[in-house]
Amino acid sequence: MRHATSLAPPVVLTVEEQQAKVLAASRPLTPETVPIARASGRTLAAAVHARVDVPLFDNSAMDGYAVIFSDVEGATAEHPAELRVIADLPAGSAEEPELRPGLAARIMTGAPVPRTANTVVPFEHTRDGLRAWDAAAIVTTAPLREGANIRRCGEELRAGAVVARAGTVLGPLQLTAIAATGVDTVQVHRRPRVAVISTGTELAAPGADLDRGQIPESNSVLLASMCVEAGADVISVDTVTDEDAAFTSLLDRALHAGHADVVVTSGGVSAGAHEVVKNVLRDRIEFTAVAMQPGRPQAFGRIDDALIFGLPGNPASVAASFEAFVRPALLAQQGRESVHRPMLRLATAAGWRSPTGRQQYVPVALDRSDPAAWSVSPAAADGSSGAHLAAGLARADAYAVVRADVSAVAAGDLVDVMLLS
Repeated sequence: MRHATSLAPPVVLTVEEQQAKVLAASRPLTPETVPIARASGRTLAAAVHARVDVPLFDNSAMDGYAVIFSDVEGATAEHPAELRVIADLPAGSAEEPELRPGLAARIMTGAPVPRTANTVVPFEHTRDGLRAWDAAAIVTTAPLREGANIRRCGEELRAGAVVARAGTVLGPLQLTAIAATGVDTVQVHRRPRVAVISTGTELAAPGADLDRGQIPESNSVLLASMCVEAGADVISVDTVTDEDAAFTSLLDRALHAGHADVVVTSGGVSAGAHEVVKNVLRDRIEFTAVAMQPGRPQAFGRIDDALIFGLPGNPASVAASFEAFVRPALLAQQGRESVHRPMLRLATAAGWRSPTGRQQYVPVALDRSDPAAWSVSPAAADGSSGAHLAAGLARADAYAVVRADVSAVAAGDLVDVMLLS
């Protein structure tokens, strides 16, 4: 007599639990030193210290005249101070004229201030300011104080001080600050090398003639572009049928020939009969259910030194899963201090249903027409949020993230919104 055996229901993890597993395995990659010209978007692995003082020398903050304060402290329009000009100092000048009482030097912004001068009078406070350089300087407004309009050496930063600390993401402003302190190279974390594999016998290249049962392949485009946007180097992008040998070959190539730090697959992780990723990797990485919609089936693990992500096959599921798990891992590998998108709490312009017990990710379009009261609405034309939706992603610039204990969102409700740009 054969007794039926009951299968235990799969353990369902929360999004936070799955994220915690992923981030625990996502360590910063080995640092490397690069020129600042190639460091845009990289994350500092070590603090940058100023090589020189900023400013490097006492310099003029204005176009005008370098003077001795006592010569001009009583100047007015009715009783101007007249000084003899003995030098013309443009930015970059190395000249060092010696000023004595009654003398001045014409000086331009950024030029070194003569050591014997202690104040700069701007042209606006003189009469007929920009005449021939050696014409007399006629000061009609007294400076407020001695030292006016002089930027002192090191007043902004001293050599050896920290310009940018480890973990800083290097954008144009940060790189400019670093260059201004005389630094030309920085130590940054290496970019993750990512291989993308999209699985499915039904997939055909975009633009190809489609046979019955085929659909245009889009997940590889989606994943590759999302990886690049997250700062990774995409080393290969492939589409493969649901044949174990074909998938195994691509995976081996990515891991061994490509030396991938991360492999991201789409499709083949669910409970169907032809789930190629699960068939090949069921004993090597963990397949689990996550309480999210879309994106419930997930796979994650490590093979050798590479992180392996197995995402569902529907484009909306791929996009939401990437945001929840892959992107944070890629940023963690780059040494980022913050690995999550910025969140806002915004009102919805339309309502929708949400599956109780699953954290829902709804692609939404932001309405920024009122700067004081942004709102969101579902990006899909029919207002729905199913995992199969793809075309509606074109309108999305954020995700509404609905808590697992919410069954419906009504127009006007406040929801957490994850900004994508």
